[in-house]
Amino acid sequence: MPPLDATPAPEPGTRTLLHGLRLIDGSGRPPVPEAALLIEDATVRWAGPAHALPTDLAPSTRVDLGGRTVCPGFIDTHVHFALPGPAGNPLQGLYELPSYRTLKVLDRLRATLENGVTTARDLMGLDAGFRQAVAERKVPGPRLLVSVTMLSQRAGHADFTLAGGIDGLAVAVAFPESPRSLVGSVDDMRARVRDLVAVGADCVKLATSGGVTSPHDRPEWLGLRPEMIRAAVEEAQAYGGLPVAAHAIGRPGIEAAVRSGVTSIEHGYALDDELRAEMVDRGQYLVPTLLETTQDLDPARTSPSAYEKGLRWHRIAQESVARSAAAGVRIAMGTDSGLAVGHGHNLKELGLLVDIAGLTPMEAIVAGTATAARLCGVDEVTGSLEAGKAADLVVTDVDPLTDLALLGEPDHILAVVKEGRLAVDRAGLFGGGTLPALCP
Repeated sequence: MPPLDATPAPEPGTRTLLHGLRLIDGSGRPPVPEAALLIEDATVRWAGPAHALPTDLAPSTRVDLGGRTVCPGFIDTHVHFALPGPAGNPLQGLYELPSYRTLKVLDRLRATLENGVTTARDLMGLDAGFRQAVAERKVPGPRLLVSVTMLSQRAGHADFTLAGGIDGLAVAVAFPESPRSLVGSVDDMRARVRDLVAVGADCVKLATSGGVTSPHDRPEWLGLRPEMIRAAVEEAQAYGGLPVAAHAIGRPGIEAAVRSGVTSIEHGYALDDELRAEMVDRGQYLVPTLLETTQDLDPARTSPSAYEKGLRWHRIAQESVARSAAAGVRIAMGTDSGLAVGHGHNLKELGLLVDIAGLTPMEAIVAGTATAARLCGVDEVTGSLEAGKAADLVVTDVDPLTDLALLGEPDHILAVVKEGRLAVDRAGLFGGGTLPALCP
């Protein structure tokens, strides 16, 4: 994948010691009580039991967290910042200038960061300019990875052409110069992937099955044909091994994606034991987007077809995911925020991974940190709190191993630090300028 945009660091040599904390480091190891974490500039210099802090690592400032828990900043591997969630209708874009739509995106980025997500993968809607603006701290937001658009065939999940001829997808999420999303042949697929590489995509998003919201198909139908999926995977591999994410709900689409070698199955509702075993053997990831399946469907905000599809497939999703987890499929956290899910509620997914998927709380935390980082290809940068990684962290007043669902409530996200800079401090824990502000 292309390197992440360079991020300006605080003044060199600044060391801040966080102490009086309970550390959950994202590795899956047991929590460390009476822990300490030393932030040097934008990175973690040291983390572990407070009594073991090396004497030569003298901090410049100290912050006593009073026994609160510190977790790594969480990673949402499936979001759509260009979509409004339940707060609006995507077709509002018909009446809005692109500049106004951009300003709304900035508010969603801020809300997501302030509620505990320090890295997010946007799987259709944002271009690389948003990634650059966040990386340069022009605007607050999670570290971004972008697919730019989603690729499908005509009458597939990326085809939102309405009966009157309006391209609903372009109205809802497209910004000027976005590559086109409809693909007609194997050669066309190769060209589209190259277009995405040229505009700075971090990953490739394919629709290998139909979808719930798309007007011309159904989730149980095959989307992109296997030869087109294989071409996309081959091109992505040739360009630095870009991850390939496949929207795949019904079995034909999941089968085509798994056997064509994609990196992750997004949704994966109709997985069966045969395909689960293949995913385990191939080391592929499942992003189950459970939060989307728990939202109340409103017939007034969707078409009759989408309403009917949603009722059926959300039930199938919840019946399937625990079997996928039990089979050993790698689970990464993703929410599909922007559709029925509002922005900033991402960490509610963690509780659902426990309640519906059957993960332990620690396994769910790892799904939202270390595993998600590996899926996105940023595990050398973030995903755990250890020396050399980015100082991305969340401070909470709850015990995530007993009350994990409460992390989805903003009141329990007391502070968020991204790359050694303070994104939000609801409890006033970092008074006196002990950490620089994320966006001064």
